[in-house]
Amino acid sequence: MTLIIDSHAHLSTEDFDKDRDLVIKRAFDSGVKKILCPTEISDSKILSTTYSLIKKYSHITAAGGVHPHNASQYNQNLENRIKDMADENKIVAVGEIGLDFYYNYSTPAEQKLAFQKQLALAQNLKLPVIIHSRKAASDVLALIKEQNFTNGGILHCFTENLDFAKKMLDRGFFISFSGILTYPKAHDLRETAKKIPDDRLLVETDAPFLTPVPFRTRFKRNEPAFVTETAKVLAELKKVPFESFAEKICQNFSSLFIES
Repeated sequence: MTLIIDSHAHLSTEDFDKDRDLVIKRAFDSGVKKILCPTEISDSKILSTTYSLIKKYSHITAAGGVHPHNASQYNQNLENRIKDMADENKIVAVGEIGLDFYYNYSTPAEQKLAFQKQLALAQNLKLPVIIHSRKAASDVLALIKEQNFTNGGILHCFTENLDFAKKMLDRGFFISFSGILTYPKAHDLRETAKKIPDDRLLVETDAPFLTPVPFRTRFKRNEPAFVTETAKVLAELKKVPFESFAEKICQNFSSLFIES
């Protein structure tokens, strides 16, 4: 069996409340050897579920942060919560954090402030970050430079341009592609993916969102077992055998999260 890693799956959300253990079993049975679960720490139910998951499953690791959609809620208590999680070795990264200027559920100013504070916290904690960037590439890069953030991390569910990717690669980041890469209209994204160095690539589901082709028409909810489909497309774009490419993905993840 070819092993792979899902670098981003929201297993703690209510979408999986009815069958979470079965979803995880399907993932492991299909060759997903590790799953990184980003946790929205402003939601106490999600946080509690993540704690239960990482206690029950040794192959599930977690990140913790405040998503840009919820940036207006960011405060010192939430910052302390992230710090406590890190101190207790409950998380391997701060995230997902970043900027989303497509939805703007929180104002740009609120998003930038929360992002700045979490970058500073991650720098102090010596942890990488998981970044959400939508219609915000220049501002994400500017704030990383401004904060002199040097711990690297993941640009998750990457959909921005190649220039941004290159600049983030120069700052130690990995680029993670989701099921969007498999969509018929994602021609530009596939061209970008071809140009990312093999040793800086990751794949993810972003479950329960963004179900990849061919499952997209059959399943509304995405799950970690489907991550292989995105990895196969990426291997084809790179013109390398899937088995060796999957092994490289696992090596990349391990090199970023040495202790995970």
